[in-house]
Amino acid sequence: MCGIVGIIGTESAGKEAFLGLTTLQHRGQDAAGILTYDETGFHRIRNNGLIESVFNHENMATLTGSLALGHTRYSTAGRGQLSEVQPLVLSYPYGLGLCHNGNIVNPQALSSLLKKKFRRTALTTSDSELLLNLFAEGLAQNQGEKEGETLDFDAICKALELVYTHAIGSFSVVAAIADHGILAFRDPHGIRPLVYGYRKKDGAYMVASESVALEFNGYTPVANLAPGEALFISQDGKVQRKIVLPETARPCMFEWIYFASPESEIDQVPVYGARINLGRSLAKLVATRLASMGIEADIVVPVPETARIAAISLSEELKVPYREVLIKNRYIKRTFILSTQDKRTTAVNLKLSPVRSELKDRVVILVDDSIVRGTTSRKIIELVRNAGAKKVIFVSTCPPIRHSCYYGIDFPNEQELLAFDRTLPDIEKELGADAVIYQDIAGLKLAISEQTGFTPCMACLDGKYPTDISEGKSLTTQRERERKSMGGPEGNRDG
Repeated sequence: MCGIVGIIGTESAGKEAFLGLTTLQHRGQDAAGILTYDETGFHRIRNNGLIESVFNHENMATLTGSLALGHTRYSTAGRGQLSEVQPLVLSYPYGLGLCHNGNIVNPQALSSLLKKKFRRTALTTSDSELLLNLFAEGLAQNQGEKEGETLDFDAICKALELVYTHAIGSFSVVAAIADHGILAFRDPHGIRPLVYGYRKKDGAYMVASESVALEFNGYTPVANLAPGEALFISQDGKVQRKIVLPETARPCMFEWIYFASPESEIDQVPVYGARINLGRSLAKLVATRLASMGIEADIVVPVPETARIAAISLSEELKVPYREVLIKNRYIKRTFILSTQDKRTTAVNLKLSPVRSELKDRVVILVDDSIVRGTTSRKIIELVRNAGAKKVIFVSTCPPIRHSCYYGIDFPNEQELLAFDRTLPDIEKELGADAVIYQDIAGLKLAISEQTGFTPCMACLDGKYPTDISEGKSLTTQRERERKSMGGPEGNRDG
């Protein structure tokens, strides 16, 4: 999962890319980069770390031009090396830059195809580099043969056919084609989000993972890219769109539950509204369970940050007071993103402090957005109990996560998941809660797609994957064996 932006038509493109990435920092905290283009060529700054540590006044001054790409990285593939940090570039054809959000499920097959058929060898283990080379090969095959012949949109779409034919997985991409414009395209199921907007005062365009990045920079959102759609914006501001390979829309449900900023709309569904609906739906399930236990709750407490909105609506529906009594240290990373169990446990110890006076002798409904490995949930329940709570009812706005994700969220090994092969009583015992109450599938689908009618990707819940995942499964098994044989922590897999 990553944040991407593309901007064309303003001399402050580099600065706006920086501001856009700042609004998308929640999508990736491992690395960041910006690429710009002017008449002298490409200019790029990239490094590991948060956006504020990568960019400064001095290096931002080098990012000149009216075209910019930006990327903030949460790595699920690759080895975390600087060479993998995006935007990535190639010199031929034309000069290309690329930023990718998502995860390719068949990287070995793509690497083999590129090497054997097209004589292209990837220089990193990043799946994004494979996408860049595949698109470059398609573009080289379809570019005009006459000197001075202009690259047209049909040729770009034909180049993308090579990508869509061979790349399996999730990919929302923004790319720069030197002296021509920016290209954005989305995988055939639209698993990862992508939206573009227009700014009337100067005629500039921006593409981003979330609408919050557009609005912060003064752009009015125009449309979400459809599954399998390509969008090309030329240097003179001409906009062309085409659905290259349409399939059934299956956007990732985790965008609304956890990843996306609450100010954003993802595929025309407001994130804030979806989270309100998740809380309302949960209220019925919580009321039924509490009645069966013969207890009444005293307070509803959100686990900061993403559960707050659902907890508010849950409190309103149940008519139980809402209290923010877990105080967050804002400088600790999202814990399930951290790469080892020890790191996650240490981070949880530092992450939250309870307000003991409000928890003592209370029946507490704790609301979190989801339960993945259970490390955070277990520690929070322990914190609340140690603060004097009489009972702890743990509520998840997401149904039980029982299956691996191969599309850009870092839980590829299902055996690490708390809900894998466990019953509800087993989960309650493992977490140390008096009760655990999960959202149900029906409530989730209604909360997200009530107005749009699409069915989100819920493969991590029900095992129904929108693409072939056979190579992804094989790679996960292979990496797990390697990790165990070396006695080391689990590795990261890009996106």
